[in-house]
Amino acid sequence: MALKYKRVLLKLSGEALAGEKKFGIDYPTVSNICKSIKKCVDLGVQLGIVVGGGNFFRGRSSGQIDRTRADHMGMMATVMNALALADGLEAQGVQVRVQTAITMQQIAEPYIRSKAVRHLEKGRVIVFGCGTGNPFFSTDTASSLRAAEIEADIILKATMVDGVYDCDPHKFPNAVRYETVSFHEVLEKNLGVMDSTAAAMCRDNQIPVLVFSLAEPDNILAAIKGENIGTIVKEG
Repeated sequence: MALKYKRVLLKLSGEALAGEKKFGIDYPTVSNICKSIKKCVDLGVQLGIVVGGGNFFRGRSSGQIDRTRADHMGMMATVMNALALADGLEAQGVQVRVQTAITMQQIAEPYIRSKAVRHLEKGRVIVFGCGTGNPFFSTDTASSLRAAEIEADIILKATMVDGVYDCDPHKFPNAVRYETVSFHEVLEKNLGVMDSTAAAMCRDNQIPVLVFSLAEPDNILAAIKGENIGTIVKEG
């Protein structure tokens, strides 16, 4: 089978791992996601994953905790999710490595770009934890950074919405979904695809982003095959 994308950065929100529980980790949900990822790996896709931590803790909305410390707590939440994904993937027989932007050598490898690329070339999935390792940067920005570093063909942004709309489809029933949209429009119209830092990084490095719904986990496979789902964000 001819693959549309050979090397992919998959961005998963922490909430996606919580399922209907809305908090923490729902293992059947994680397992279903990992089954779809395995199908992609079996086709020869090189896959890196950045996972958020919002199912445990979200730094920017933490209230009165110091923002830097709160963001560090959020980074720890992403590591819990990264380990859960690694466990789910290993249960499917997928070789996986967890790399973290903050050193915690007892449980994960430190992020080293050359080592990450080598893992990908050997067919191993990499789960990147701790975001960028810096406060004030989102895991969307981490996705853009890692995608640029590993020279990914595309970022697959799996969300709870089936694409990018001109306004919030949960609030406005007449919202219109884009098939394609530019990063310029995303930034100018504040469409909420990702934060402005992440969007600008993708634009400047010419990395397209496919936004699609994870309500059906096999949408990950459909996206990699190039099927017409979600919204493509690209420049030009």
